[in-house]
Amino acid sequence: MLYRKARIHDVETIHALITYYAGKGLMLARSRAMMYEFLRDFTVAEDQGNVVAAGALHILWEDLAEVRALAVAPEYAKQGIGRGLVGAFIREAWDIGIPRVFSLTYQAGFFQKCGFSLVSKDVLPHKVWKECIDCPKFPNCDENAVLMEIK
Repeated sequence: MLYRKARIHDVETIHALITYYAGKGLMLARSRAMMYEFLRDFTVAEDQGNVVAAGALHILWEDLAEVRALAVAPEYAKQGIGRGLVGAFIREAWDIGIPRVFSLTYQAGFFQKCGFSLVSKDVLPHKVWKECIDCPKFPNCDENAVLMEIK
């Protein structure tokens, strides 16, 4: 499995992966506009030239980044690819000096298996919520917050 930064021609595949899971209520939908705007945040997993998983590490502040929009093609699920992407994000955060990584997710158990801890959303700074205002579920967010302190 090759893990690499996303390229412009990956956007449609990434969007399709996210839309698939959003349609099942397993993650929040993301617009193409968001993906183009934050393309540099995305990393993909590629198998034999095909993008089979994607996710993003989004920097929010000097000491905090978010893993967002993590999706693995159903036929590649349960093969460690999502965990591989999370590992890439943790290394990336470490490399640039960010000590804490969080996610807002419906898949808290997955993130806990990756070393994150379930936390109250109240421990996250208000800066986290700047994009939540545009979410159809705001202010009644039903996602769980998970956090990892990188050592």
